[in-house]
Amino acid sequence: MSIFLTYEEILLKCEEINAKYEINQERFDEIVDGILVKEDVSADDKIAQAFAQLLQAVSEEISDMESTADLMPTCQMGCAFCCYFPIITNKMEAMLIKDAISKMPADRKHFIENHLSDYYQVYEEKVEQLSGIDIISDPDAKYKYKKEQLPCPFLNLKTNACMVYEVRPLPCRTYANYTNPKVCADNIMPKETISYEFLYQEYMGAMNELLQYLYENDRIEKMDYPGDLYQEGLLINWMKESVL
Repeated sequence: MSIFLTYEEILLKCEEINAKYEINQERFDEIVDGILVKEDVSADDKIAQAFAQLLQAVSEEISDMESTADLMPTCQMGCAFCCYFPIITNKMEAMLIKDAISKMPADRKHFIENHLSDYYQVYEEKVEQLSGIDIISDPDAKYKYKKEQLPCPFLNLKTNACMVYEVRPLPCRTYANYTNPKVCADNIMPKETISYEFLYQEYMGAMNELLQYLYENDRIEKMDYPGDLYQEGLLINWMKESVL
């Protein structure tokens, strides 16, 4: 008897979540409310704090959904098959990831900066090839991208670990496997994996509420609101700008 869930069993678990679980909107609202009342914190620092906390809230929300249906991810440390998918973020998120890196301890910051510099030299041809792929309109874009096996710019290939794990983008948090990990090794686009990307609505809704308030009542200096919120692109393109 297999110790792993079958595809059909995973689908039943998803149905159970849909039937039993209600997204905890207060989790997201409380983060925004808590940050807005902070005194002596600049608008840009409030945005950076909200970004990290709201991303963590998404991870907690997924964990609660899994508990509801008694689901346990089979993803493990050092498993990085999903780190070869195209990652889409908006310009604001890319800027906040860069900002988080700039505030890291010097040795970690320099390691990431050197890694990115090497990455765009080693993978120059593949980045150029995939940088213009149409993720929105082309239904096969994700397959075409992943089959080229271009790693995420933040994947440490020696350890198979994410170098910006605490501020990794939402797509990286919402992709999970609950069956045999071999399905990720054996398939470019395994059907058994699950995405919780629908949580983008709560995450970005809370972020937008914070930004709108700060825009109307404070001074945002590091980004253009709302423009940076609606410019979407591939992570490989956003991060390339930081090493040019």
